[in-house]
Amino acid sequence: MALEESLEGDIETRVAALRARVSDPFERRRRLGWAVAAVWLFFLGDPLSQAWHADNTVARHLGILALVAFAVTYVLSFRLMRAIPPESEAPPLPLRLGLIAAMLGLGALAVPGAGESALATLVYVAAAAVMLLPGRQRIAAVGLLAAASVTLPAAVPGWSADTGLVFGIVVASTAVFGMTKVVERNRQLLRAYEEIARLAVSEERSRMARDLHDILGHSLTVVTVKAELAGRLLPDHPGRAASEVADIERLSREALADVRSTIRGAREVTLAGELASARAALTGAGIDADLPSAIDEVPGDRRELFGWVVREGVTNVVRHSGARRCTVHVGRDSVEVVDDGRGPSSALDGSGLAGLHERARAAGARLTVARAGPHGGFRLRVELAPPAASMRA
Repeated sequence: MALEESLEGDIETRVAALRARVSDPFERRRRLGWAVAAVWLFFLGDPLSQAWHADNTVARHLGILALVAFAVTYVLSFRLMRAIPPESEAPPLPLRLGLIAAMLGLGALAVPGAGESALATLVYVAAAAVMLLPGRQRIAAVGLLAAASVTLPAAVPGWSADTGLVFGIVVASTAVFGMTKVVERNRQLLRAYEEIARLAVSEERSRMARDLHDILGHSLTVVTVKAELAGRLLPDHPGRAASEVADIERLSREALADVRSTIRGAREVTLAGELASARAALTGAGIDADLPSAIDEVPGDRRELFGWVVREGVTNVVRHSGARRCTVHVGRDSVEVVDDGRGPSSALDGSGLAGLHERARAAGARLTVARAGPHGGFRLRVELAPPAASMRA
């Protein structure tokens, strides 16, 4: 139970770290989203000045309050859209339409105090419409606002048409459209990043499961063999039986340490260590062991892979083969485990060889499973192409 909790805790810690890396940009955007919109509010200075100097007290106060409320609504609309996390959908369309309608209404309330200068609010409404509305709706909204900036001055006595207002609407809409596209692309990239993080966690979980299978499969096999041997020795040779029991305790502690190291990602498999473990396992199972006495010719970067091969091969020999003899050949470019037992069987089609196949493929090696000879036996071989052959290829 403690082991499972440790494993799950390690995975959850990594998930939380990856999610934090994904969410950090959006936290910054929430804090600064209002500033991107607020920086352009100085263009409301002219209508605010006109409202401040209005002769009618009611129109003056109404115009000032309407323009302040307009600025707040405009900033909130930008903050709303820029703070959406990558996994979330946009706010409901009625809410977005309501914000645009509120801005139009507040702009209209500012007209009695600010007069014709209140039409500057149409530039902000157009920018907000591009930010809030989808697809063609934003184009239609910008077209209607540009038309209103031309028709309203012509329809109201004393007002004069201002082509600069149409230009401002077009420029602001284009700028915000470009900004929304950048935000959408960043959102897509962050979603892709989160998917990569999820796959990385899944791959890490698979790696842990594979390593734990290989470690426990070998260790428990040796423990089982020694326990059976101790049981046979106990009636007539209690001293040797006690020695085997002590070995079982030692192996159990080593297996637990290996599991903990694997969860921490700190465990290292060595070829020399696996050969020593293989000799003990084979001897305990009553199988003659023919193992190499030196591994000097094996390059250092291949010894971990070869150690995994020896571990998995010898585990299968002890567990499934019924062999009397097992031979391990180790060379510069290959490692081979051969026995004289029953040969390949369906019992070998488990996750152990599948995990070993993944390790070999990752190292650019070829794994072969076959009969050792015409009369049976089992051969497990992993071979890497020698450097010269790789260059010719």
